[in-house]
Order: sequence, then structure tokens, then C-alpha cells
Amino acid sequence: MKYMLLICAGEDPEVPAGTPNIEQWLAKVGDRRLHGSEMRPISDATTVRTRGGEVLLSSGPFAETSEHIAGYDLIECADLDEAMEIAAAHPVAHFGSVEIRPLRE
Repeated sequence: MKYMLLICAGEDPEVPAGTPNIEQWLAKVGDRRLHGSEMRPISDATTVRTRGGEVLLSSGPFAETSEHIAGYDLIECADLDEAMEIAAAHPVAHFGSVEIRPLRE
């Protein structure tokens, strides 16, 4: 099954000493990671809404929160337990959060 990991962190997170680096995590995940990328800062975001046939644009993220989506990883795992193990080992899980979302097959 495929899972999207939404990597969430604050604007300028303080990374605790001893946090694993991304290369270590990538080596552990191996070919179960299908794709992933870091995102540009939220200051580069544009939100699009269509209401009553009118397109409404706003600068910034869709929601005001202390954490934002900083990147994503698409993984393929046998089950949710395996996906949770992979997410828990992600470096950002040590100071931010990793949301796991199963994809529809």
C-alpha cells in the first residue's frame, strides 16, 4: 500500500543535537521510498479558491498554524505499522511531526 508522509515543521525549527540526518533515514527506508521532496518556504505559497465562479488568490499557506508542510515522502509499505515505523524514524519527527496518509488504490 502507498502512503504519503506529510513532513511538518515550524518556519525555522531548532534541530535537537543527535537528530538522525536525512541520509541515514533514506538508507534505512531504501526502495520503499518512491519519491519525496523538500518544499520551498511558506512565503512562496499561493492559495487558490474558487467561490461563485470567481477565482480568489491569497499569498501564503491555506491555514495559519505554527507548523507547515515542509516536504513530503511517498512510500510503499506492507501495512500501516510499517509506515508508522518509517515515519517515526524520519529526522523531522524528532522536532516536528510526520502525518501519514494512505493513498486510494
